[in-house]
Amino acid sequence: LGPIFTTRAHVFQIDPNTKKNWVPASKQAVTVSYFYDVTRNSYRIISVDGAKVIINSTITPNMTFTKTSQKFGQWADSRANTVFGLGFSSEQQLTKFAEKFQEVKEAAKLARDTSQEKIETSSHHSQESGRETPSSTQASSVNGTDDEKASHAGPADAHLKSENDKLKTALTQSAANVKKWEIELQTLRESNARLTAALQESAASVEQWKRQFSICRDENDRLRNKIEELEVKCGEVNREKEKNTQLKRRIEELESELREKETELKDLRKQSEIIPQLMSECEYVSEKLEAAERDNQNLEDKVRSLKTDIEESKFRQRHLKGELKSFLEVLDGKIDDLHDFRRGLSKLGTDN
Repeated sequence: LGPIFTTRAHVFQIDPNTKKNWVPASKQAVTVSYFYDVTRNSYRIISVDGAKVIINSTITPNMTFTKTSQKFGQWADSRANTVFGLGFSSEQQLTKFAEKFQEVKEAAKLARDTSQEKIETSSHHSQESGRETPSSTQASSVNGTDDEKASHAGPADAHLKSENDKLKTALTQSAANVKKWEIELQTLRESNARLTAALQESAASVEQWKRQFSICRDENDRLRNKIEELEVKCGEVNREKEKNTQLKRRIEELESELREKETELKDLRKQSEIIPQLMSECEYVSEKLEAAERDNQNLEDKVRSLKTDIEESKFRQRHLKGELKSFLEVLDGKIDDLHDFRRGLSKLGTDN
């Protein structure tokens, strides 16, 4: 088992309940590698997070890797009954992984076809060995004397001849296939030798990676503890900052109230300075008010006397109106008498 291609990505698996949501399989980006299994003649995608294997997917020719976004891709594994998803840090890494997936899928298809051809070849050779005796018998009967050929010539001989030609063609083709398989087998052996050497190198690298990983993990734990201590200290500092901020706001409020009180005190002092002037003005106004009240009282007395005089004049006017009315009535009577007397004089003058 040797690595062919390695990258780093965040690993996800489909939620088995909803079949819609993604569930993170790793807390951070982990190593994802393509491997070739020499013993099983298969290709796999394997990813390990610490001591936990989160991906062990055997690639088959029917699998498809789908890019669902610029940095995310997925494939379905029917054997594991799940869907794996990988989130990459860049689109370039996703493209490389997808291209390698296609190459490995083609290699898996070629390996499957090679295995099937080997099985078919072995079965075909067994059938050829089983048919060897009857075919020789048929050949002897066909290659008999001219009299026998003439006596047995017919449709059966033509059929046997065609079958013999087919067998010869198949034998020639199988021989060519055997040579091709031998070449492919030699190529696979060389490839396996290279992969074995690479596996040994990778095993040594794995040991080194494990040591480095252990050192990094210890360093990571130490840094995590340091970060937690710093976070606690930062929390205390933040609380102190909050208290200081609240105290500053309170001091500002008190200073603002103090300035207001000082302004009020200045106003009161100014007002206290003008109080004597206001008192003198108030006394002057009081004296004027008393004089005005006296004047008002005199005016009221005058008004009352005027009202009395008006009442008396009104009474006199009514009395005079009555007398004038009676005088006018008497005057009207006198004027009527005077008119009568005048008519009498006119009549006497006319008579005379």
